[in-house]
Amino acid sequence: MSKDIRIKKGLDIKLVGVAEKTTTNSSLSSVYAIKPEDFHGITPKLVAKEGAEVKAGDTLFYSKSDERILFPSPVSGKVTEVIRGARRRVMAVKIAADATQVHTDFGVKDAAKMSAEEVKNHLFTSGCWPFIKQRPYDVVANPNQAPKAIFISAYASAPLAADLEYTLAGKEAELQTAITAISKLTEGKVHVSVGANSMFANLSGVEIHKVSGPHPSGNVGTQIAMIDPINKGEVVWVVTPQDLVVIGELLLTGKLNLQRTIALTGSQFEKPQYITAIAGASISDVTASNLDNDNTRIISGNVLSGKQVDIDGFLGYYDNQITAIPEGDDYEFFGWNKPVFDKISASRALTFSWLTPNKKYDLDTNTNGEHRAFVVTGSYENVFPLDIYPMQLLKAFMIKDLDEMEALGGYEVAPEDFALTEFICVSKQPHQKIIREGLDLMRQELG
Repeated sequence: MSKDIRIKKGLDIKLVGVAEKTTTNSSLSSVYAIKPEDFHGITPKLVAKEGAEVKAGDTLFYSKSDERILFPSPVSGKVTEVIRGARRRVMAVKIAADATQVHTDFGVKDAAKMSAEEVKNHLFTSGCWPFIKQRPYDVVANPNQAPKAIFISAYASAPLAADLEYTLAGKEAELQTAITAISKLTEGKVHVSVGANSMFANLSGVEIHKVSGPHPSGNVGTQIAMIDPINKGEVVWVVTPQDLVVIGELLLTGKLNLQRTIALTGSQFEKPQYITAIAGASISDVTASNLDNDNTRIISGNVLSGKQVDIDGFLGYYDNQITAIPEGDDYEFFGWNKPVFDKISASRALTFSWLTPNKKYDLDTNTNGEHRAFVVTGSYENVFPLDIYPMQLLKAFMIKDLDEMEALGGYEVAPEDFALTEFICVSKQPHQKIIREGLDLMRQELG
């Protein structure tokens, strides 16, 4: 099979607000928060109580289903609040950061000399295991299942996505160390997908795949489908490059450093740029003096698959991007019945974005229509590169038909794979929510 991946089906959404390649080193936020909802499928059991003093790397909570899977504090400081929801479920753990950071010392390790079991135990102890996710189900990996391969997407195609070549420049040693370690966790290959002239192409111990084409070519689900599709009973693991750097630095220094270079993107930032921040940082601190917060939608992640957050919210644990775009709370009179020049559309009916493929748009969050029954248009297939029938799979997930969900490719998909079909959906159906709920049901009933 060719090592090159060329995607033809998809849609590039070009938006105003690409981050300039300048980085500002931000000061420590006053408060950080780790939210169990970032780790889908995990039931947290609290370790650090309110008032506890913690170091960066100390355990805040662990997974009820596997006590080895720990979730660490990103900073040293004092646990000021444990926010609970219904049935006292832990929703967030807040930490007031110390002025001078203190890290737990996990010890320097030589990745080349470690066994697979030693690597796994070190990732457990340090709280780095949650960086490894699995397909199917798109959840934190089950350490009791052996993956047939490990996939890393070093090609970002999402709207306004952070430039990995820029944000991870100079981190080659950490990346290679992490690759050396995690490659011991599978008997299969470690697949790395890259763009043209990528620094990741120089990594050893991996199989490189050059990716091109419109979004979702950068989605790891698309790459898995093109390289080594998942069949029933099989598992693959997924790690992002920015998380590999954390693992590599842990092995080289013995310290858990969750600081990342974050892209501030979107038209509502006065100066879209990069900024250093630690996972769980306060959004208000990260965006200070840069964000126009008048009628603005703030998203931790990208516009297609990120999560909406408030200005007093917190950066997602896995996210390396904050997007701010206008809130779409207005309505156009006869907006459906006139030519449209300032919006993107996959259809040519009264829209003209296809005439200017390189134009950048300042889009808001307006859905331009209300929720309605599914309309069969055949448009999903134009932006969905997987060899799956997207409409039929969505309907199987909606009616919870487990046999059809299996037969139609439910094991191969994650919510982000349906972000584009949701974007172009004339029925305004919440595709990603449907897929997430269906995957949860499959995991519960089928294991």
